[in-house]
Amino acid sequence: MRVVNIGEARTHLSCLVRAAAEGEPFVIARAGKPLVKVVALDAPEPHSRIGFMAGEISVPDDFGGMGADEIGATFSGNN
Repeated sequence: MRVVNIGEARTHLSCLVRAAAEGEPFVIARAGKPLVKVVALDAPEPHSRIGFMAGEISVPDDFGGMGADEIGATFSGNN
């Protein structure tokens, strides 16, 4: 994705907005730090990958305590 400095964005705003409206989003940055992302209003929302494997895997009931003895021994110096 194209990153433009705020000064460049100010100078070329109409061209940048036209490109974004045609499906080429861009990021405006100040001193190299990204500030905003410009996308077309009708651009599809990015889809979330959260839950994409729902029902495909299972987590053991003792997951939160797995390896607790080994981890404790490592940090207490009793390994």
